[in-house]
Parts: sequence; structure tokens; C-alpha cells
Amino acid sequence: MYTKFLSKIEDKSAKVGVIGLGYVGLPLATGLAKRGYRVIGVDAIQEKVNRLNQGISYIPDVPSTVLDSLVKAHMLVATTDYDALKEANIIFICVPTPFDSMKAPDLTFVRLAAQGIAPRLQVGQLVVLQSTTYPGTTEEVVQPILEETGLVAGKDFYLAFSPERIDPGRTDFTVENTPKVVGGITPESTDLAAKLLGKLTPGIHIVSSPRAAEMTKLLENIFRSVNIALVNELAILAERMEIDLWEVIEAAKTKPFGFMPFYPGPGVGGHCIPVDPYYLSWKAREFDFYTRFIELAAEVNGNMPYHTVDLVMRGLNRLGKSLKGSKVLVMGVSFKPNIDDARNSPAERVIELLLKDGAEVFYHDPYVPRFRVGGDVVLKDVVVLENVPLTTETLAKMDCTVIVTGHRDIDYGWVVNESHIVIDTINATRNVTEGHDKILRLGAPQCR
Repeated sequence: MYTKFLSKIEDKSAKVGVIGLGYVGLPLATGLAKRGYRVIGVDAIQEKVNRLNQGISYIPDVPSTVLDSLVKAHMLVATTDYDALKEANIIFICVPTPFDSMKAPDLTFVRLAAQGIAPRLQVGQLVVLQSTTYPGTTEEVVQPILEETGLVAGKDFYLAFSPERIDPGRTDFTVENTPKVVGGITPESTDLAAKLLGKLTPGIHIVSSPRAAEMTKLLENIFRSVNIALVNELAILAERMEIDLWEVIEAAKTKPFGFMPFYPGPGVGGHCIPVDPYYLSWKAREFDFYTRFIELAAEVNGNMPYHTVDLVMRGLNRLGKSLKGSKVLVMGVSFKPNIDDARNSPAERVIELLLKDGAEVFYHDPYVPRFRVGGDVVLKDVVVLENVPLTTETLAKMDCTVIVTGHRDIDYGWVVNESHIVIDTINATRNVTEGHDKILRLGAPQCR
């Protein structure tokens, strides 16, 4: 069985199924299709499936021109029907892994994907979980569901974990050139997953188990969370000490060893950094272990939207205004510049806090036409905001402008000139030469 499977990977007769056609699944599906593998994509949302089968991409990292050519060549097809996976030799699970309101892992989508595979599971298939999760998920959650069929993992089918390493909007490192980590429940499972992924991207790194691969992904993102928390805490201290932390970071960067720059901001966002620390903290308690350092970092980062609102209040105080009743423009609601991905964006909490305290909030983001906030413990009512144009008239009617995400092609000198007061949480105004008395920068001395 192993030898036949390996030959299918080598001659590219192996068919690939991808469950979840979002920011992780669609780049994977198109990447493998470009390498000559026929790919079946499965997603629960019919509208997404329809668009994909028309060759229209909704993920900026996947150009519609590339997708359309693959669809027309019959290398990629999308469906909502799990029965299509009966034809696949390899099945990737690329579904969301959020947390719930209590910051506990929510594996609903992983379980649903495994339950969707189980009735269609074939002898000799390889299942690879890619969704970020806590160590043990592959063997403790996915494997038992698949083995309810009577088939045995490692004997009748192969099972592995290989964490996604997607950074939306990035062009230098993509799914097609970023090294992959692979850990299977058996050496054969590991090898087959590695062989296939090795056709997509160079630099396959083998680890001893799915647990080691799952932990690898968490380490990568917790490393970032902890270091961001460090500079966020220093940013608040620097404000009190009247030191420009941004200047300090630039100076520290000149050291050629032993230092890596991280930058403060209004909070952390995206699909990993705000979530992954809580996955490990939750799992650690099973082992009577408490990840205090990791949880403290998450707490520091989680408090930055509150500090941002404090800066807004300080700025409005200069104008003799209170937050209640003031018009506030939030610039940028995606979680990072120049992308349309607003998952877990710190702008969400910033806006909720502003609304809760009585501000009238608007936002501008050319990548995000509508933005939903609320429906949580901070703001019970759900509010859907519409993107407003960035014009002289818009800025003139705002009492305060808050820069949360710094998209390209925005003249921040002009923004400062046209605004009454500007709260800059990301150092976007660092090169602005005039109007310093209008700017309050996070992590820098506050002009009076």
C-alpha cells in the first residue's frame, strides 16, 4: 500500500482533497494544482464554491487569473459535497480553530471536518491536519473520529499533522516556498505527507510525532506574542518616561546579534497570535501546569486596545472635549497593512470600547468594505459599520483620528494637517514634519 501510494505522489496521479477554502486552504489547493495534482476543494459555503468554480478568487494571495486557468484545465474543482473526497488519495483539513468566549479552544470545525471524512474514508488514504491547534489534537480528536469507521490509523490509513505557515499579504514567503514541518503517527504517514508537501515547497523538516509538529506551530506564534507584549509594556513605560521607544528600537536594531526587533501597537490580530497562546495554556492545565509567562503576555497584548482608547481620551481632552458624543475616525481595521483580513483585529475591540463610552465611530479601510463589532461581553449589541471615504470633508468633521492599521498609499502628513487630533498607534506619522502638536504617538513622549 505504501509503495503504490508513493508512486502516485511521484507520477502525480494522486488526487488531493482540501477541506476549508480560506486563507490557508485555497493557497494550498492552488499550489498543489499548479504542481500537477488534481485537487478537490470542499467548503461549507456555497457562495464561495460557486465563485471558485467560476475562477473568481476571494483571497488576495490567490490571483483570479491563476485560479481561472486551473479551473479551466480541470485541475481544481470546488464543492460542498464531502462525497467527492472518496476520490481523493490525500485529504488536508484546513479549517478555522478559534477560541470561545472563555478563551478555551473551539474545535467545532475540526470535528465537523473529521466527521465529514469518516463515512468516506478509504483504505490507503492519507489525512493531514493543518489547522493550528494544541498538542494532541491529531491523535486525541481526529484519529478517534476516523477510527469509528473500523479502519485503524497507521494500518489502514495514514494520518499526520503539518502546521500551516501562511502570512496573508506576504509575497516573499508563500505556501510554495516556506519550509514545512511534518509529523505523522507512523513513519510511513510522516514520509508520505513529507513527500507530497516536498513537491510544493522545499525544506521539509521531519519531527517525531504530530504532537511535536503541533507544538512547533504554537512555539512560533507564542514567541511573537511574548516579544510583542514586551515592547507593548515598554511602550507604556516609555510614554511616562518621555522616551521615544520607536527611536530606541531603531537603535537596538543596529546590534548584529542577540536582538530581533518587535514593535508596539494597539493590540495583536489575525488568525494565530491572539488565539494560539490560549490553546497551549488550556492544554497545559491538563498536565497540572500553568503557563503564567505566556498568559501574562496575552494579557498585556489584550490590554493595548484599552490603552489606545486612553490615548484618544487624552487627545480629546486637549480639545476640551469628552469621548462621549465625539466623532472618532478609526483608520485601518484589517489586522495588518494592505490586506483584507480583519480576523481578530485590534480595531474591533478599540471600536467597541469607543462605542461603549458614547463616541460616534466611523472607519476608513480600502480593503474592508464592512466591519462587524459587538455581540460580546464588551458591547452586547452587534454593530455593522460601513467604510467611509478618506477625504478632507471626512477628516474635518471628526474630532479625533486614530491610526490602527497603516495601509500603503496614505499621505499621513495630509491626514495630520486635515485632522483636529491624531492618535498614532503604529508610528505611521514618524516622517511627518509639521503638526506635531496634533499627534499623540503610542510609545512616545506626548506633546503638550
